[in-house]
Amino acid sequence: RMERIAMSQEERDELDWLKRVTEGSLTQREAALKMGISDRWVRTLLKRMSKKGDAVVVHGLRGRPSNRKLAAKTQRQALAVLKQPDWHDFGPTFAAEQLAKRHQIQVGKETLRRWMIEAGLWKSKSQRLQEVHCWRPRRSAFGELVQWDTSEHDWLEGRGPVRYLVRMIDDATSWSWGRFVERDATPHNMGVLWEYLEKNGRMTDVYTDRDSMFTVPPRPEESQDEQRQADRVTQLGRALRELGIGSILAYSPQAKGRIERSFLTAQDRLVKHLRLAKVSTMEGANAFLESEYWPEWNAHFARPVTDFPNQHRALSAQLDLAAILCHVEERVIGNDYTFSFAGHRYQIARAEAQAGMRRQRVRMELRLDGELKARYQGRYLQIGECGVRPAAPGPTARQPVRKDHNAGGKSGWMQGFFDRPSPPLWKAIGK
Repeated sequence: RMERIAMSQEERDELDWLKRVTEGSLTQREAALKMGISDRWVRTLLKRMSKKGDAVVVHGLRGRPSNRKLAAKTQRQALAVLKQPDWHDFGPTFAAEQLAKRHQIQVGKETLRRWMIEAGLWKSKSQRLQEVHCWRPRRSAFGELVQWDTSEHDWLEGRGPVRYLVRMIDDATSWSWGRFVERDATPHNMGVLWEYLEKNGRMTDVYTDRDSMFTVPPRPEESQDEQRQADRVTQLGRALRELGIGSILAYSPQAKGRIERSFLTAQDRLVKHLRLAKVSTMEGANAFLESEYWPEWNAHFARPVTDFPNQHRALSAQLDLAAILCHVEERVIGNDYTFSFAGHRYQIARAEAQAGMRRQRVRMELRLDGELKARYQGRYLQIGECGVRPAAPGPTARQPVRKDHNAGGKSGWMQGFFDRPSPPLWKAIGK
């Protein structure tokens, strides 16, 4: 009978120890130590051995269905859901989570993987060795370094115009937050940063790519020393400097791999979440992020932020976010107490005019809500738009103007800005 039972090597070794005990060449305690069991269980096996023989070391459920095997009804219910059109591209891990959450079908991911392979709903993928990059250890505190990037993707699969997700992920904990925005542009990124600061305070550093929003491209004729001395910054770079937040620029996507990998996960999971929730608008997508996706992500993938020291700094009364997170340029006040901005001319109110203002610089702030402010020596001036000044008669000799943003060259970034009515940014991003 025993010849028909296939034993493993471990079972053969256990049988050998038990036979040595019966022969008297080994004590029960020594056999228990060898087999990794208690003395009492050795005595129980010896009693059973007198009745069952060598089969005593073979498990009683050998060849029988497991007592923990799921019912066939559960398998049929799970596969019926997975065959629905909205579930056509779900993987086993995510599918197991959503079956439990939405249909109360409890099944392990590996069991579900086997069911899906047998039903032709999933194909196992071979593991490929990818390019290895130098590993960088995580930072040690929450808010010490925050990775910041934008992912362009058809998030609603054609149901609505939602393409850009601006995301921030903490390097130490992987705690994440972000917003869908209309465009990957400076004002919209400023709006997302504004909300992050109100939620958490000021992080120590941000880690971004070298997009034109974050850095000014170097000029080929300049040396590195000349570039550092010029100290050119973008509007976002200026805002971060005024907020006391450091900026680290990555030289490759792999350098900020944490946020790049999180986007790959979002392009799989978040798309399916939005599909099942029937989201079709920007407002609905942002509401889903705030109420469901970010809490679930941070609970499932992030480390508890309470386990780490918090290096976020509070927003002091001196930091006016509306004045910092905006488009800022400087203008020179003329002898008639006027100045030009974006093709319009503005007059300083008579009550605000002072003799020392002429030929001095005034800071122009175009706020995210479209309001225009003029600040001179720390105080805001009352200004009003005046008529367009007529062109001077005849050509006049003048020096050629360098066409760059630091030398007074005319910029076209605000061409037609005041002629295009648009909602405030907070309304556009669902604030």
